[in-house]
Amino acid sequence: MATLLDALAETRSTEEALHEVDRHRRLIVPDSIFSIQQNVTTANDPEGEILLRRFYSSEAARYPVNGIKRKTPGPWTACLFLHGRVFVGEGEEALERHFDDHAQMRRQGLRRVLNVPMLQGPLCFATFNVFGTRAHWLPQEILAIRWLALAAARWVPVQPGLAYRLAGADRATSMEA
Repeated sequence: MATLLDALAETRSTEEALHEVDRHRRLIVPDSIFSIQQNVTTANDPEGEILLRRFYSSEAARYPVNGIKRKTPGPWTACLFLHGRVFVGEGEEALERHFDDHAQMRRQGLRRVLNVPMLQGPLCFATFNVFGTRAHWLPQEILAIRWLALAAARWVPVQPGLAYRLAGADRATSMEA
């Protein structure tokens, strides 16, 4: 991890920094793909929905940067966007329960996911996502990926006008940057 932090200290661009984070991710979890989804939800979006734009992708041909998706209320959005907790999904059933594009993931052999919220206070401004082919995560993989997300966070800007409203928030029902 020290090698990554030293390399990032010398980095001059977001692209260069995220490629370095990605290089380290491949060392930790070689059987995986990685993306960062930037939260671009505004007060004008429907209440309860989160609008995400792909900010970085290790598989840009399949998952292009700037691709957009809407997430509706459920355990996944509550975990990341309300509670600011890491989401750990293991097995094909977990992917099917939480992701609309689970069939595409299955075709690629993906069977597990780790989503780390990138936070500014209680506001989740992005998610750091790693999908892998084994069914279960090892504790050291989870810890290392969480460290990678922290290292990457300074390179991911908070979207201007970011605001979202989700029912059941334990801190507040409306969050704004």
